[in-house]
Amino acid sequence: MAEAFKILAQNRKARHDYFIEETFETGLELKGTEVKSIRLGKCNLKDSYAQVVGGEMLVYGMHISPYEKGNIFNTDPLRVKRLLMHKQEIRRLDQAVSLKGLTLVPLELYLKQGRVKLLLALCKGKHNYDKRDDIAKRDADREITRSLRRSAKGN
Repeated sequence: MAEAFKILAQNRKARHDYFIEETFETGLELKGTEVKSIRLGKCNLKDSYAQVVGGEMLVYGMHISPYEKGNIFNTDPLRVKRLLMHKQEIRRLDQAVSLKGLTLVPLELYLKQGRVKLLLALCKGKHNYDKRDDIAKRDADREITRSLRRSAKGN
């Protein structure tokens, strides 16, 4: 049985700026008004990153706009949120970040079986020439598909 995912927010810039080594699905520790705001699509992952602090995985810079109908229960939009992962995974990611110089970047925020999940990526930074290579490859692929479409119409 296929599981349905509803993507609520994406970090498209991360795929441009980093080589993605590995991805992990994590849960988030959120307040009620934050969940309601996320369900309305009022979340931004653009400048967010994750770190291991004191044996806990925390995500920084994830902006969740205050819920419009919320009152005193609204929280700070840039509040540091705890990610829910197994201790072994957290230790392994902490070692990868400290020894190999990798970065933890959130890629997507989505709903899975009614719960908010975060797709966290273990990434390596790209240099400018890597980014240019990706852009050139994408343009070449686009040109190939265009020419194939033109030749198919000409038949």
